[in-house]
Amino acid sequence: MITTDFLDELDRFESARDRDARSNQQGERTTEAVGEGLTFADYRRYAPGDEPRFIDWNLYARTDELYVKQFEAERNFTVHVLVDASASMDFGDGDAHKFETAAKLGLGFAYLTAREHNDFRFAVFDSAAERLDRGRSNRGEVLGLVERCNEISPDGEADFENALADYAATIDSKALVVVCSDFLGDVDAIDAGLEALASNQVLLGHVVAPEERTLPTGRDTVFEALESDQSLRAYVSNRLERSYREEFDAHADAVADVARDLRARYERVDTGRPFFESFGQLWFE
Repeated sequence: MITTDFLDELDRFESARDRDARSNQQGERTTEAVGEGLTFADYRRYAPGDEPRFIDWNLYARTDELYVKQFEAERNFTVHVLVDASASMDFGDGDAHKFETAAKLGLGFAYLTAREHNDFRFAVFDSAAERLDRGRSNRGEVLGLVERCNEISPDGEADFENALADYAATIDSKALVVVCSDFLGDVDAIDAGLEALASNQVLLGHVVAPEERTLPTGRDTVFEALESDQSLRAYVSNRLERSYREEFDAHADAVADVARDLRARYERVDTGRPFFESFGQLWFE
């Protein structure tokens, strides 16, 4: 269950990291268009959830209407978040649940993007992508997205090629695309889907639960596929466990290679780590 408390913690987290960055004279975030230092471009009417600091109070005094300032980066740069909601993401307990971790990572990007007065879009995908936001890039919209994510039960099989390619066709401005997934699928299909996004900046958050990297040894175990009705009973020897671990890591390495070839940024996210360590790994260089 995702609670909105983590958004307040996110405010404190970024403020602390910004102070550390300034004191250490570190560079800007990788998502360099996601930040302050924006050029004023236009006004739009205030909507619930907009940050009061962007209200033009002088204009309010003249018109008795609330307007917020829009900036050039908001008009030209959008952060797109794509969260895998296929059945394989329904794994892990509590804070280590894969879908919950992926959703919180995506919500964190949406929240900080809106706070810095840029636009975001938020979608989940399995066989197809479904956009969840209503086009309002503000705190109120993120609060609504928290509720919508809590209503999702991961299901179905991820179609990386078609879902990502179809979503890519909807992107019509300079963009950062953040994909949070366990990337359990055919590497060629993952490659094709990510290639469709590659004209944008692309950041991959590869969500991995520590329990899925190893197998229990020394006994018969029934393995049930999360995205199909298949099951398999096998005795797990030390040799089989080692072979499984090698195959698992080889698949992750293959996804990382795809990202490198497409000049996308790749980060592996361990659900066993504290959330804000993982989020900082993605948000900051």
